[in-house]
Amino acid sequence: MDSNKNQFPINDTHCYLNHAAVAPWPRCASDAVQKFAQENMNSGAEHYMSWLTLETKLRSNIAALIQSRPDQIALVKNTSEALSFVAYGIEWHQGDVVVIPDEEFPSNSIVWESLSNKGVVVKKVSVKGDDPEAALLEAIAQKPKLISVSAVQYATGIRLNLERLGDACRQHDVLYCVDAIQAVGALAFDVEAIQCDFAMADGHKWMLGPEGLGFFYVADRVLDHLTLNEYGWHMVENPGNYYQTEWEIAADARRFECGSPNLLAAHALHASTSLLLEHGIHQVETDIQERCLYLSERLRSLGAAMITPEHAIGASGILTVTSGDQDPIDAWRDLMAQRVICMHRGGGLRFSPHFHTPFSVLDEAAERAASVCHWR
Repeated sequence: MDSNKNQFPINDTHCYLNHAAVAPWPRCASDAVQKFAQENMNSGAEHYMSWLTLETKLRSNIAALIQSRPDQIALVKNTSEALSFVAYGIEWHQGDVVVIPDEEFPSNSIVWESLSNKGVVVKKVSVKGDDPEAALLEAIAQKPKLISVSAVQYATGIRLNLERLGDACRQHDVLYCVDAIQAVGALAFDVEAIQCDFAMADGHKWMLGPEGLGFFYVADRVLDHLTLNEYGWHMVENPGNYYQTEWEIAADARRFECGSPNLLAAHALHASTSLLLEHGIHQVETDIQERCLYLSERLRSLGAAMITPEHAIGASGILTVTSGDQDPIDAWRDLMAQRVICMHRGGGLRFSPHFHTPFSVLDEAAERAASVCHWR
């Protein structure tokens, strides 16, 4: 833990259990941004080509985290932008159906509901119960146009069996979109194994990066099926040739990158994803699961009741519990005042440790939560 302690000094001052919302940067990301800013101040764009080289390395890092090729990755502003590329890139017909879980984060519901003026019908199904994929599989068998699911449910930590859903989508020729923001950086994620057509995530949660930069993965088989709705100098072949009078869109996922890149954020996200890859994403997943299991037992021992279903405890980085005799928002405010950084979600308190979170922090957070919630 010594290297992690150096990378995450926040663990000395806070009980930081909010990686499912906005993560603290590791020291390496902060250092990268400071170096970039200093370089920019002192020499402007003199080293612009090296900045672009770093952006290329970032694509490779993200590709390694999701088991894709770098040319299948577009660097985008956020998850919602990527979801919109899908929603407004598909050719829809009156009565087409989109299937989503009924407790999705607004990003993965609003964008599909906005298609109602095109005649698209959104069907919401439950992922509750011991078999969270069951209702989704039944809906897939009805051959909707597309299903869009979160890899991990933001409020409860339910982790879907994405391979099982992918097999069904391929069998029934259904487009398959995965909001991976609560998975990538925390869990092993393989776009080929799950057979998704689209996947996307922001960098500011489990990837430990800044807000304003994420990725959009598009499978080769559907790349040319998405109509583009944004155009600019950066999304064409030979983007550095400003004098070309005829142009064509980029042959790869870069076609979804309309204009100038966010190189400041790229420096931070490259550093943080490099740290994750150095630690090993399978080890990151193991470490996170150990911490969630440990925290669940500590909280239970103090009288807390779980909102996260039993089958999901330790399956992801999210653990949600009741707030006892307190309103969840009031309990959250009290904990935040004590520097237990968490969130109110799913009708209770949501805790989300990362691989670097010390077990001592989990102990302290559990004790403070018990004092606020009065579980006993």
